[in-house]
Amino acid sequence: VQLQASGGGLVQPGGSLRLSCSVSRNISDINDMGWYRQAPGKQRELVAVISSGGTANYADAVKGRFTIPRDNAGNTVVLQMNSLKPEDTAVYYCYARLRAGGGFFDRYWGQGTLVTVSA
Repeated sequence: VQLQASGGGLVQPGGSLRLSCSVSRNISDINDMGWYRQAPGKQRELVAVISSGGTANYADAVKGRFTIPRDNAGNTVVLQMNSLKPEDTAVYYCYARLRAGGGFFDRYWGQGTLVTVSA
C-alpha cells in the first residue's frame, strides 16, 4: 500500500496551502483517511479525519480554518488550509486506515510534507 502526499511549503501568516494524498487501494478498502502533524519538539497530533461515509472531524486548533474534502474516487484526501498561523508550522503526514477483515484495521502512512508559516 502506498500513500503519495503532495503540497506543503512556505507561506505567510494568513495565507493558504493545499495538501493532497492518494492511496493505492480501492475505496471499498478504506475506512478513514486523514492528516496528522508533528511540530518540532512536540508529539504527533491529529489534524483532521474523514470517514468513508464522508463524516469529517477536526482538531479544535484548526476548526473553521482547515477542511478535508475527498474526491469522488474516494481514495484521495485533500487538506485545505486557510488562515494559516505560525503555530501551524509542522510536518504533515497523511494516513489511511484500511479494513483488514475480522473487524481489524491496518494504518498506513504517507511521507511527511513540511508546512512552514512565517513572515
